Amino acid sequence: MPSQPLTKAQRMSYRIGRGEQGVLTFEPYKSEILPLWRFKTPSIARKSSQEIYTKFIEYNDQDDFIGMDMSRKFLQMGMTRAKRYANHAGGRKYDKVTGEELKKSDGHKGMEEKLEASLIFREVWEKAKAHDGYTSKKERFMKEQKEWDKQQKKTKKELELDLKSSGEAGKEAIEDEIKEEEGD
Repeated sequence: MPSQPLTKAQRMSYRIGRGEQGVLTFEPYKSEILPLWRFKTPSIARKSSQEIYTKFIEYNDQDDFIGMDMSRKFLQMGMTRAKRYANHAGGRKYDKVTGEELKKSDGHKGMEEKLEASLIFREVWEKAKAHDGYTSKKERFMKEQKEWDKQQKKTKKELELDLKSSGEAGKEAIEDEIKEEEGD
């Protein structure tokens, strides 16, 4: 659990997304997990993936789905980034100038250890995805978020109708109320 608990509005603004989407943007989790994330060698990847999985379990124990999902995303990102460095010397997948995908490397220094690091992260990532606590909390979070979004949309629509019918006199008060609702 973050040192400062998130408001409901902050929690509901989190989106699971595809794959690792949003992993480097959602605070305070990014700052808690990013320092643990390393994949230079298999031993570093093993230590890193275990530390991130330990964080995943801590979040589970705290009933914190967002922390669990962010941990899962970092595990997935460890797998995909290490794999990219295994496939492309220097880790660059696209040409800087043209943006075209570069040819995969036939072999380069560090290729084997990056591939092994990727497999280490993959194993822990798969374990996290299949974790009973993760799957049940994900389901619960998605249901709660759907209800929240529905309620926010309804509230905003009601306030906008009030705004239209109140004229200039109540306009400022209602606009303030809308801002307050969005900030909850």
